[in-house]
Amino acid sequence: MLISQQDIEGQLAPLLVDWYRQNARVLPFRTHSTPYRVWVSEIMLQQTRVAAALEHYNRFMQQLPTVQHLAECPEEKLMKLWEGLGYYSRARNLQKAAQVIVQQHGGELPADYKQLLELPGIGEYTAGAIASISFGLPVAAVDGNVLRVFARLYNDDSDILRPETKKEFTKRVLRCMPSDAAGDFNQAIMELGAVVCAPNGAPQCLACPVASICRGFAAGTASQLPVKTPPKARKIQPITVLLVQDEQGRYLIQKRPEKGLLAGLWQPPLLEEHVSPERAVDWLARQGLCAVYQKTGKTAKHIFSHIEWQMKALCLTASGNLQADQLLWATPEQLRTEYTLPNAFKAYKTTMTGEKVSKKPKNA
Repeated sequence: MLISQQDIEGQLAPLLVDWYRQNARVLPFRTHSTPYRVWVSEIMLQQTRVAAALEHYNRFMQQLPTVQHLAECPEEKLMKLWEGLGYYSRARNLQKAAQVIVQQHGGELPADYKQLLELPGIGEYTAGAIASISFGLPVAAVDGNVLRVFARLYNDDSDILRPETKKEFTKRVLRCMPSDAAGDFNQAIMELGAVVCAPNGAPQCLACPVASICRGFAAGTASQLPVKTPPKARKIQPITVLLVQDEQGRYLIQKRPEKGLLAGLWQPPLLEEHVSPERAVDWLARQGLCAVYQKTGKTAKHIFSHIEWQMKALCLTASGNLQADQLLWATPEQLRTEYTLPNAFKAYKTTMTGEKVSKKPKNA
């Protein structure tokens, strides 16, 4: 069966929007939708699964229910609220944008696509999502889900990581978009890409509401799409994590530089190589501490977009007067409630905070 461009442009929106309105997942930023809530949810969901973001989203909204609250939030509290989501520059840009919104837009997100684009941390996709969902503006919101859906829909093997491919797919989205339901249409494509036309496995074509007009399904090529340039190999970085306690049970933590990876966040002291206990004791001595090696701790790894940390831990006890401003002692309670430990240190976090790991049933 030959599926024409007119078939897709004429039928996609009615089929997809009707399916979305009947089957959309119930999510807090949909049931209680405001421009602020949509904005925060879209930033949280960048490179983060919905299930992982929801708990953070609900807590964030309880603590910072308005743009004004976000603009005035102390940075340490903001980082703690974001803890576990990663990519902490997103939170910092949220606050920078909130401060601009308070100063220049009376505390309300502007109902204008170009003005949204001018805010820190808001790119084309996020501006399009806010503009269409919150204000009904007929603009596209093209992310990975949308690129995947349209690659399969049009049976297009263009590299979706190329800017020209995104531009062409954006034009296709706009040609299919209904002027009176832009927000639902954009959300419907995202929803389809998240739950039916999904990544990392065969798409559920038999359950797809638009299979009848999908060229990829008709050609049997949907599971081979989209095409994208393979990522470059990550750099492997050996890391030694120092888990250092004093006689009061406090842990030594270190603030990272204000620029670069995990900028400005707290961590157990790190050495960017695998070192012996003697080297660790010597390093601590240079920080003003007399340390004693106790045992070797866990090994773990954490993958960033461009680098993989391969970590080993050394457990030590220490005393003395710290001579480095970026180091301090923190109690387990402070680590639970005040200081932000990024997910890179998840393997060591329960030890340092004293929190128990809840075990889920096998079938959960």
